[in-house]
Amino acid sequence: MALASLSKRIGTDILASYSLNPYSPLRNIISRSISKQPRYLKEVGLPDFLKAVGNGVEAHGEKLANEVGDLQKLLETRTMTLKKLGIPCKHRKLILRFTQKYRLGLWRPRTVDLQK
Repeated sequence: MALASLSKRIGTDILASYSLNPYSPLRNIISRSISKQPRYLKEVGLPDFLKAVGNGVEAHGEKLANEVGDLQKLLETRTMTLKKLGIPCKHRKLILRFTQKYRLGLWRPRTVDLQK
């Protein structure tokens, strides 16, 4: 308990000392990360998802659309199902890795036209 409060105090002391210095690199990083919010697609479809994964995975979009259906069913699909569809190992790994990240909320496809 005391260790947690000590680490919180130390962390706030460090941030406070850096925030007083206008030339602090930490201050620039914090302000840049807050000001630039990424734009995400609101409704993610299966073709958009595969296109965002990249590395040639979008070539299997038609096959997955016919067999799996939509993105929600792709999120539940296992590796053996993808293997039976004839998707190569490298692409299966990419699809499964990005579906897991998408489920956890760690990754989302970005919009195609990012305007500055």
